[in-house]
Amino acid sequence: MQALMEDATPARRILLVDDDIDLSAMLREYLESEGFRVETAHNGVDGVAQALSGKFDAIVLDIMLPRLNGIEALRQIRQTTDVPVLMLTAKGDQVDRVVGLELGADDYVAKPYYPRELVARLRAILRRQVSLGAPRGSIMQSGKLTVRVAERRVSWLDIPIELTVTEFNMLVSLLRAGDEVQSKDDLSLGALGRPRQSYDRSVDVHISNLRQKLEAASSGDVGIETVRGVGYRLRSAP
Repeated sequence: MQALMEDATPARRILLVDDDIDLSAMLREYLESEGFRVETAHNGVDGVAQALSGKFDAIVLDIMLPRLNGIEALRQIRQTTDVPVLMLTAKGDQVDRVVGLELGADDYVAKPYYPRELVARLRAILRRQVSLGAPRGSIMQSGKLTVRVAERRVSWLDIPIELTVTEFNMLVSLLRAGDEVQSKDDLSLGALGRPRQSYDRSVDVHISNLRQKLEAASSGDVGIETVRGVGYRLRSAP
């Protein structure tokens, strides 16, 4: 019975884009031992082409790639799809990290890293992608902003707003909080699935991206208020 239940749940498909062939082979073997199905690409051009195929549940994308660097690859991926992207960045390289998040990466892992940490980050992204604890058909609203939680759809006056997985999760967290301020720690746990670390700007960058999209779609009628020293709160016109 257990084997039948396991077979009924398809393995999540991961695209690993890294020019280090030996490391990719080792990481692929590790991810497959953890139940993932993995394909690899070793340059940015091939990585983008495979990422846009629509057959992957998440992308692991290195910053340093031949033919097309990871930042430009991410830019091209985000023009077409909101598939979750986990960036691999150099340790201590805050610039690439922030730029990647600004372009729509869902999270990052700094090299060198433990494979177990990478798996934990991947599972957190995928877990938040498929379930936010809402029954199918659950709808949340704030003024003219509508969020269909199970379908992961957001609209303003029936006009769709395209959000990444992490941006969507943060919006739902803010909506659920109502008039209460969501701290950065709460948003990191709720949207990223991990505790916030000191000097980690991930929440701030994701919130900035989300704020820009909401304000652009609503002509400023809905936005995100920064409560200095505390966190963030959603605001909207009636």
